[in-house]
Amino acid sequence: MSEVVNLLFKTNALRVSPEDNPFWYTSGKLGPYFVNTHFLYGGEEKANDLLSIIDAEKDNIFDCPKIVFDEAMKTYNSDEDFKKLIGIMMDYINTNIDLSEITYISGGERRDWFFSIPIANLLGISHITIYKDLKTVVSDSEFTETKEVTDLDNAKVLHIADLITVASSYERAWVPAIKALNANMVSSVVVVDRLQGGEGILANLGVASHSLVNIDKDLFNKAEQQELITSKQKNMILDYIDEPDVAMKTFIQNHPDFLPSQLNSPNPKSAEKARLCIESKFYE
Repeated sequence: MSEVVNLLFKTNALRVSPEDNPFWYTSGKLGPYFVNTHFLYGGEEKANDLLSIIDAEKDNIFDCPKIVFDEAMKTYNSDEDFKKLIGIMMDYINTNIDLSEITYISGGERRDWFFSIPIANLLGISHITIYKDLKTVVSDSEFTETKEVTDLDNAKVLHIADLITVASSYERAWVPAIKALNANMVSSVVVVDRLQGGEGILANLGVASHSLVNIDKDLFNKAEQQELITSKQKNMILDYIDEPDVAMKTFIQNHPDFLPSQLNSPNPKSAEKARLCIESKFYE
């Protein structure tokens, strides 16, 4: 776990705010950390470059898997952090998943592919590429041939992803897409579980949920031990994990100048979020 925690911080896949300046979330609420697990793909710039490539190619459903494979393997062979992370994931899979029962590895559009495609290749297992509209194509492990398949004869599938929150993508798309192929998603392995109920949803869907790390108190205690965050940052996060709204309301009460300064921020997004926060009365 410590290696993964270190990689999360090193690549900015997990960012912790200064104790006196929490992050604005899209909702207009405040919080002390951001998780962008796909940044493990060699950092933010490389990750965004691959997302741009996927966006340009994803309508070509038969060509896209090979294009992503070529790009991902370039990064795997050139970026030591990404290579290390993939190695850790493969060690976890070999230890915790009976691969003799797995015929296919699947990944869903878009960020899952950063991890599912290279791992399928390295394990020598065919890959099911799932698109958001539930279209699917199957590639051999070398990604030399990609084709449409309608019946996988009750095969067992391992899904690999970057992150799980409430498992909405699994429920809406990934599991139904696999079922439509007459196959069964039996397990899911992700880098990060945000512990927002996804594991229970997957259990109801008949999928065993696995993660390398959980966003919990233990992770941040380890981050402090590794001197990746300060004790003040850790304490703020632990309070937030216990009661998010109470923690951020307490922060605002203890920092009365924070919201006024944000309203007058030269960053228009910060000013907009501050207005949304005040208008929504989140912390009154």
